[in-house]
Amino acid sequence: MVETSYLETGNNKDARNGTDDGIGGDGDFDPSAPPPFKIAEIRAAIPKHCWVKNPWRSLGYVLRDVTVVFALAAAALYLDSWICWPLYWAAQGTMFWAIFVLGHDCGHGSFSNNHLLNNVVGHILHSSILVPYHGWRISHRTHHQNHGNVENDESWVPLPEKIYKNLDLTTRIMRYTVPLPMLAYPVYLWRRSPGKEGSHFNPYSKLFAPSERKAVLTSTICWSIMVLLLIYSSLVFDPVQVLKIHGVPYLIFVMWLDFVTYLHHHGHEQKLPWYRGKEWSYLRGGLTTVDRDYGWINGIHHDIGTHVIHHLFPQIPHYHLVEATRAAKPVLGKYYREPKKSGPFPFHLFSNLVRSIGEDHYVSDTGDVVFYQTDPRLRNIKSN
Repeated sequence: MVETSYLETGNNKDARNGTDDGIGGDGDFDPSAPPPFKIAEIRAAIPKHCWVKNPWRSLGYVLRDVTVVFALAAAALYLDSWICWPLYWAAQGTMFWAIFVLGHDCGHGSFSNNHLLNNVVGHILHSSILVPYHGWRISHRTHHQNHGNVENDESWVPLPEKIYKNLDLTTRIMRYTVPLPMLAYPVYLWRRSPGKEGSHFNPYSKLFAPSERKAVLTSTICWSIMVLLLIYSSLVFDPVQVLKIHGVPYLIFVMWLDFVTYLHHHGHEQKLPWYRGKEWSYLRGGLTTVDRDYGWINGIHHDIGTHVIHHLFPQIPHYHLVEATRAAKPVLGKYYREPKKSGPFPFHLFSNLVRSIGEDHYVSDTGDVVFYQTDPRLRNIKSN
């Protein structure tokens, strides 16, 4: 039986204006309008020293994070108390996320100008937290090159209505019910998103060009070595201890990754556009990203919440992103959405996450400028 269109719900107006005239909810401003500036103007506003990569400074952050990781593990093993383990899991999972961000910088080449150094450090950091470095690096490059493009983007891409309607109800509920989407990253690495084929571990995946297969194979081998090390540790030591030391923090890391990356592109008070065809451009796509403030976590995860300038210019090292953003804001004007200030911990962002996942289900199959729409039947099922 043919389903009736969900677009009859009258959400088009709400999709543009949101349900809250909060931050960025200026009814006179259309975020989908072509910006009156060019990317060269933003680039010119950023001080030249912000583009300089200091490998020693980058390695210093690696040393800091790795030291904290080992210190936390040593303290947890020494205390071995069920009062302390939950605190360890939260702290270590957050540090795994910080380690990922440094490997992410290696993938962008913002870690240093040395290609070999970037790859060696990237493989060590990402393999330790079960991420295939080159497999992820290449798909993440595709994400940056196509950010905001419904058809070609790679990260948290909105489902077109036709694909959405072909999902069974169980899949819809799992995909749009917190916290289940916050555990999606391992699944994404293995099989990508609905409507897309390929695996980050398979050198012959559609994700990769033939010239990239050797690099992807190298990363898959490094990932496999880490898995074998964990299995070996479980056999030699207590498998429960390995689970407590690495397994649970890994899950916390996955939740951090999905939480932060989702909010980079979703959940703003004013719904933001996605593009197709001639309406899409690198600049317009990049301007749909959102900066977030994570309080104390900003420094721990290397200011990755400062995301607009990172998306437009991923070559800028993370330690210059705040300054570069400050310099670019006069050019960006209303296209830059000032993040709501956080307390010590970003509890305020949970409401953004829950609201967005509850409302942002799919986009229309037609149109070159589209906004997220809501499936009222799914919302009613979840509310009952």
